[in-house]
Amino acid sequence: MNKQSIYGLTFEQLTAWLLPYGHKKFRASQVWDWLYTKRVKSFSEMNDVNPECVQLLADHFIMHTLQEHVKQESADGTIKYLFKLKDDSLIETVLMRQKYGLSVCVTTQVGCNIGCSFCASGLIAKSRDLSAGEIVEQIMEVQHDLDLAGKGEHVSHVVVMGIGEPFDNFTNMVDFLEVIKDRKGLAIAGRHITVSTSGLAPKIIEFADRELKVNLAISLHAPNNELRTQIMKINRAYPLEKLMPAIDYYLEKSNRRITIEYILLRDVNDRIEHALELAELMQSRRNLVNVNLIPYNPVDEHSQYQRSANESVRAFYDILKKQGISVSKRLEHGTDIDAACGQLRSKQIKKSAEDELSPAVN
Repeated sequence: MNKQSIYGLTFEQLTAWLLPYGHKKFRASQVWDWLYTKRVKSFSEMNDVNPECVQLLADHFIMHTLQEHVKQESADGTIKYLFKLKDDSLIETVLMRQKYGLSVCVTTQVGCNIGCSFCASGLIAKSRDLSAGEIVEQIMEVQHDLDLAGKGEHVSHVVVMGIGEPFDNFTNMVDFLEVIKDRKGLAIAGRHITVSTSGLAPKIIEFADRELKVNLAISLHAPNNELRTQIMKINRAYPLEKLMPAIDYYLEKSNRRITIEYILLRDVNDRIEHALELAELMQSRRNLVNVNLIPYNPVDEHSQYQRSANESVRAFYDILKKQGISVSKRLEHGTDIDAACGQLRSKQIKKSAEDELSPAVN
């Protein structure tokens, strides 16, 4: 039997699954408590759950689909995990220590098909979506690591900004959100969760209709179609004429602020005229929008791009401010390790391929 991850079930799904086997809702509550409050690592540790139920779960589900493959720790406390999945695929998860708590960045796909020309995540094409359980388990693996350290630390914030396009794995991503938000479990507040998308307009509308009450970030990175298409091929399918109305729908439906992510690339999208264009694009939405300027982490395979000069960043920031646009600069984490999203995975896959091609040494 190909067992699925127990972490892939929402509480309602777990309850519905147990009912036909004669187990009432309180049994699901017990199991949920063991998984997310006591955070056991095996079904056999659920010692106040009916033994028949424990065996039933063990027969049909698995608790560990991720194996720690590489772990990098930065001087600033950032930890980057490279996990190996059951099919030997590799994914990245990152723990960041913020002033407001511990934030984990999760991956939603093995590889990425969005193809942003500056991004390490898209160096290797998408091979499959992650299951909801594989996404939840990233949080659990990090939390188990924190539990092992014995400092009483807990994951308090989550960003869905790792490898892959979350809205291209919509159903599993939504189930993941329902699991981590559940008040009886990890209880991570919706206001502490941010989902990022490169701009799949129909899914932004569907996301608004779901009323999940989590934060939304849009990876914009250019203020006009010509430039955005040049660096983000997703703009061919969803140009600004489609993306901006979807954003407006979300703003009206949710009345929640969104973040506009903007990676600054030297002499590509960081000029004064770009800042003015971006300010004009955001002007009618400025009460519910914050532009987050992001420093670029160079990637060997994308050597045509460089980090913007400090004076260009300051000028860009000042122009947006003067135009009345809310703007911030993202703090950097893990710059002394493989900082760019997908970079560690890409390096490991490249290294494995080189090792296979290298002649054996006797």
